[in-house]
Amino acid sequence: MRDYPWRAWIEVDLGALWANYLLLKARVREVIPVLKAEAYGHGALPVARFLEERGVGRFAVATIAEGRALREGGVRGEVLLLGSLHPLEAEEALRWDLTPTLSTLEAAEALARRARALGLTPKAHLKVDTGMNRVGFPWEEALAALRAVEALGVRVEGVYSHLSTAGEDEAFVEVQRARFRRVREALGEGYFYHLENSHGLLLHGGENARVGLALYGLVPGFGLRPVLRLLARPTLVKRLKAGDRVGYGGEYVAEGGEWLATLPVGYADGLPRGAVAFVRGPQGELCRVAGRISMDQTAVLLPGPVGLEAVFEVLSPDFGPTGLLAWAEARGTIPYEVAVHLSRRLPRVYLLEGVEWARAGG
Repeated sequence: MRDYPWRAWIEVDLGALWANYLLLKARVREVIPVLKAEAYGHGALPVARFLEERGVGRFAVATIAEGRALREGGVRGEVLLLGSLHPLEAEEALRWDLTPTLSTLEAAEALARRARALGLTPKAHLKVDTGMNRVGFPWEEALAALRAVEALGVRVEGVYSHLSTAGEDEAFVEVQRARFRRVREALGEGYFYHLENSHGLLLHGGENARVGLALYGLVPGFGLRPVLRLLARPTLVKRLKAGDRVGYGGEYVAEGGEWLATLPVGYADGLPRGAVAFVRGPQGELCRVAGRISMDQTAVLLPGPVGLEAVFEVLSPDFGPTGLLAWAEARGTIPYEVAVHLSRRLPRVYLLEGVEWARAGG
């Protein structure tokens, strides 16, 4: 498993991903995996292919380019474009058989117009704003918006909104849920309704949910497992003399006798500068980062010498001090932000029960 010809790479545990999916699926009728931003750094196309092989038939992305990449990679299921379709994107959405989200009549008109020119029947999901105030038709106007969109010849297949405070302000979550119920009562059955996100699903359940954070196991306390880890081999191992300074600014000053390894990953690979305190050594021991993380290199202290074939776990698939959640907390941000910055220059290996299932990059 570790005989890859790389000095640094990312491994994605598809077995853990599937276990997360099944845990989430047990709580709702349908789970829509969110694959935007390269599946939050995990790799959108391999994840989509793996899930589609197991019967998942609907995915969500943020941009036309992300949807096109899935189609070019052979993904056949529905690909929902989240956010709000811009009129300029209508033709591309149709050509790649993507399901756009409509938040404006201008976009609906453009979609209908380009569909007529191409001889296609346009389809879409309707977004209603129940309180987040980013995109969507006002919830009070949902029925009028639906009728106007359908009058243009657009087949509305789904209707959804987005929770803005799940896991933070539960009172406002209930306000949004009540508004969405009123939308559903006004529009009637026959549409695919979806409201819940990861925290909404985990805390309250629901009918249908769009999930990213939970699918990739980045929410502690619910039995989910992180699925990604970053591994690296040292490019140099040496012993420091008293007074030796390490890295930019010379912030680490050696007492003398310490062993140091240089790992070929840095903030250009997604390690948050100032937030990574430890990596795990070849025996699982915690190795403290010495000095500042550079763009492409990170120095760590060792309990003793190791060979250049040794493998260090820079990012661990857990909730400990070398996990992605710890990185995010040290940076004062959310796991999403850290995950999406994991560099695409790092090869990805996808493992199923310890066996290589696919690889990307490298």
